[in-house]
Amino acid sequence: MSSEIIEQQEAFEDLCAHIREVGKVAFDTEFVSEFTLHPQLCLMQFATKDRQTSVDPFLVKDLSTWWQIMGDESIEVIIHGGREELKFCHHLGKIVPRNVFDVQLAEGLLGKGYPLSHANLCRRVLGQVIHGEQTRTDWRARPLSARQIEYAVEDVQYLLEIHRRQLKRLEKKKRSDWMTAEMDRMVYEVTRDDSDDRWRKLPGVSRLNRKAMHVARELFRWRMEEAEKLDRPPRRILRDDLLIDLAKRQPKNVKDVTATRGMEQSGIKNYALALLQVMKDAMKAPDDEWPTPEVDDNDFKAEEHVLGKLLGVALANQCAAQEVSLTLVCSHTDLRDFVRWYQNGAGEDRPKLAEGWRAEICGNFMTDLLDGKISLRVADPNSDHPLVFEDYRAHG
Repeated sequence: MSSEIIEQQEAFEDLCAHIREVGKVAFDTEFVSEFTLHPQLCLMQFATKDRQTSVDPFLVKDLSTWWQIMGDESIEVIIHGGREELKFCHHLGKIVPRNVFDVQLAEGLLGKGYPLSHANLCRRVLGQVIHGEQTRTDWRARPLSARQIEYAVEDVQYLLEIHRRQLKRLEKKKRSDWMTAEMDRMVYEVTRDDSDDRWRKLPGVSRLNRKAMHVARELFRWRMEEAEKLDRPPRRILRDDLLIDLAKRQPKNVKDVTATRGMEQSGIKNYALALLQVMKDAMKAPDDEWPTPEVDDNDFKAEEHVLGKLLGVALANQCAAQEVSLTLVCSHTDLRDFVRWYQNGAGEDRPKLAEGWRAEICGNFMTDLLDGKISLRVADPNSDHPLVFEDYRAHG
């Protein structure tokens, strides 16, 4: 395995020219996310049919040629669990990735066990045992050892062959269109601007009243502005639980701001006046500016619980029979949304499970099950899909 590392701009441009010439490349990165607002890109790894190499982005300052390649429809980029790679392209390159293929995602469409680690994927698809990840490596440290570089390049060494085999299996199972749809979904989710709604993901925010929600939203926005200015992770400025506590208590003076355990840290004390002002301004806002609560994504209502349980069992059986990963097909929230859609008359605003390939594999089946058009029985108790579903209409 090569331990070559590119440290010169000219050599990097030559690599990109080579990638354009061959038209297909495996790509991975090493990064550190604990200390900055956005993950810090520390190493880039590439593999084509002819070359395996890494690039030091601390020394190669202009990466624009590579980001342009990621946005080029004519060049295929193979990744594994590559959301961060897509984010780097969008954030650093200001480009939407185009012709990208995630082997982890593809394997979820071909069998159980999504998401598989790189080592497990190599073992399953190729029968190849690899060394595993350098989970404790500080990728910011320089110089990198030859061993570190070899481990990093191993992350792309086998991706092209895995990709080749997966393409054949996807075509054989007639799931190539599924893969295209899922990659489009992944790129959209990574690159969409959801900055206005990120505050809703704060743990416990859904349990606040509307006024407290408004305070939490304004504190969240202030925290993001500070994080941008200081290039620090937002939670290092003000932890989520402390932010929610402030929104709930709505203190009226500096002493009350720091009254909660955890707020006594000197860094937070320095922000006490600013936090107090943010809350005072938020509490002056009229109630028509307060946000509207959303339904808790994690909970079924009591009347939905039985249907959710039934569909969960049926869906697990169906996915096992169809050899597709249940965790890729459906989340708890997706199942809840499907139940609510069905109970509300199955209108045109279709949930995730009733669209595209998911409807093909399970959505239409689940609708027929709830409509009473399908019965179920136990066929083989020792099977990973012991249930058999029978359509009454097939028997006239």
